[in-house]
Amino acid sequence: MKRLILIILFLLAACDGGIWNNPYPASESGKSIFYTVFTERPKHLDPAQAYSENEYIYLSQILQTPLQYHYLKRPYTLIPQAARSMPSVRYVDRQGRPLPDNAPAERIAYSIYEIQLRPDLKYQPHPAFAHDAQGKPEYMHMSREQIAHYHALNEFPHTGTRGVTAADYAYQIKRLVHPAIHTPIAGLMSEYIVGLKEYAETLNKAWKENGGNFIELDKYPLPGVEVVNEHTYRIKVKGKYPQFIYWLAMPFFAPMPEEVDRFFAQEGMQQNGLTLDAWPVGSGPYYLAENNPNQRMVLRRNPNFAPESYPAEGEPGDREAGLLSDAGKALPLTDEVVFTLEKETIPYWNKFLQGYYDVAGISSDSFDQAVSMSVSGEATVSDEMKAQGIQLSTSVATSTFYMGFNFLDPVVGGNSERARKLRQALSIAIDYEEFISIFYNGRGLSAQSPIPPGIFGYRDGKAGMNPYVYDWVDGAPRRKSISEARRLLDEAGYRDGIDEKTGQPLVIYLDTTASGAGNKSRLDWLRKQLDKLNIQLVPRVTDYNRFQDKIRRGDTQLFYFGWNADYPDPENFLFLLYGPQGKVAKGGENASNYSSPEFDRLFDQMKNMSNGPQRQLIIDRMLDILHRDSPWIWGFHPKDFVLHHGWEHNSKPNKMANNSMKYLRVDPAQRDALRKAWNKPAWWPLIALVLMVTVAGWWIIRVMRQREDAR
Repeated sequence: MKRLILIILFLLAACDGGIWNNPYPASESGKSIFYTVFTERPKHLDPAQAYSENEYIYLSQILQTPLQYHYLKRPYTLIPQAARSMPSVRYVDRQGRPLPDNAPAERIAYSIYEIQLRPDLKYQPHPAFAHDAQGKPEYMHMSREQIAHYHALNEFPHTGTRGVTAADYAYQIKRLVHPAIHTPIAGLMSEYIVGLKEYAETLNKAWKENGGNFIELDKYPLPGVEVVNEHTYRIKVKGKYPQFIYWLAMPFFAPMPEEVDRFFAQEGMQQNGLTLDAWPVGSGPYYLAENNPNQRMVLRRNPNFAPESYPAEGEPGDREAGLLSDAGKALPLTDEVVFTLEKETIPYWNKFLQGYYDVAGISSDSFDQAVSMSVSGEATVSDEMKAQGIQLSTSVATSTFYMGFNFLDPVVGGNSERARKLRQALSIAIDYEEFISIFYNGRGLSAQSPIPPGIFGYRDGKAGMNPYVYDWVDGAPRRKSISEARRLLDEAGYRDGIDEKTGQPLVIYLDTTASGAGNKSRLDWLRKQLDKLNIQLVPRVTDYNRFQDKIRRGDTQLFYFGWNADYPDPENFLFLLYGPQGKVAKGGENASNYSSPEFDRLFDQMKNMSNGPQRQLIIDRMLDILHRDSPWIWGFHPKDFVLHHGWEHNSKPNKMANNSMKYLRVDPAQRDALRKAWNKPAWWPLIALVLMVTVAGWWIIRVMRQREDAR
């Protein structure tokens, strides 16, 4: 018994000063590590295939695209990253004769972009670059038996590196149409990059002739991409396409070393999980050190990262907010980024409050605990959060969520006055202000058009209001009354929700992927909105793949959809309603199959223009047409709310820049001290256990002695 008590006392002494619930190794204490979460495993980490936010969060820290977005400036501004300066662009006619910069778009046959790279860029350490004593690639001709020993890049004993070249960027562009790779933008880029469509056919033929084995892409020249020298290359684009420069900030146009592609193409690599889709390679501030998508992903500082500094300027208010305190310091400011898988919101939230995650989003369940809303609707952190030094960052996403009408549907579609007034009535009746309040805790902005704030063409206030759905009252837009919606419905031939042609109640079918208890309440809410007009709403819930099939076939009436900006230009939103982008007829992104000759004409005029008063005027006219025709129930632009601890610095939401990890800084000493203060162990259960064990032991010993005495 004495020994048991001594052991327990020894354990108590050994645990003194430690943190019992710390999910991280004690060796990480005091280190410059940024801790965050991921909720879904990334599907693709090959830059030719990745196109989702949960993939870009890793890729953008690893790769160096020619351009990037300034971290602090608004509106969003492109600046060089791998490029030495912004690309130069020159225009030529069909005979190759140069044209002036202000030449009309119809005269421009080709735009030639020249990108000059920084000469000091180097790739992360990688086994594909390793060489033996004779200078030959060490791991380029391995047998299946040799490959069987490796399951991760860090298991290879030797690595190497080399400089980034213009040929690497050209090689990646060729990969966009590789027959073994599904690239989301292959179709779009084939319409612009000279010769890319034909190049896809060439590679497909070579792939078949080669039996599906590795293709040496350098044997097949691509006319639209020219390597001028080691650090300069050109891309030739059809016509005038000013939005092309935005694509140069996306992973699709990051460099790809040919030897890395060849390294992963060896037979047996894929079977062991060694692919570009799992182990991307780059010259950025971090490299992927650990890839365990069922538990955690780890980015580690790239020792070969070329010098880059924290920005020295931003927008008004940044200096006062402390966002320029690290101006001029070498990037990245954090040595490591640890992503931990968290599928449930409650454990995620509790670990954030305990200090084990540096930032956190806010679920609906924890919103009231985290945020206080003022009478004016301004969000601030609650007193409980303030006491812990937690701060709140908010931003309107460059996204739009909407309900689209299928213009091929005989009831809600088409350009007849009857269908138009029906769409307008439904747009008024579905109260998105109420929707945002109930289901998003006020984290959203009612949309007046497809264009969200922060994108050129968006107008605030009365100038940007949709006059078919809102009235301007007391300096703010106010949704029109339900009586106005009923009047429009009556004029459309559906008095009290009855079709005057058939005498039958009007039924609207909504296609959605919504399922589960939470989404059921949203569908119930939508039914009540249409009940105000005596219209029946029938949801048709399917899985996402079947939903996509129905959208492609045009087998919908009303559907729920959304769009995140690829780049910060109005063209990237307005093209969603451009006739030649019709989903059914052309396989494009116009899921509503909306068609308006006047809108299309203005779009063709606007898309190649530089931002300025003339372009704004054309956009205003386009939005007037959309307001009248109502192809969408405009929905809302979501607001992102992010909480971060006081030891995390330089947090400023940037909805276009995905490579923001290099700017973040943490104070490990402050974090360790607060974790210890917030996670003091509760000793009383252990003390109670000791007492219980002591009493039980004493009782057992007493009983045994009594039995011995009785014998």
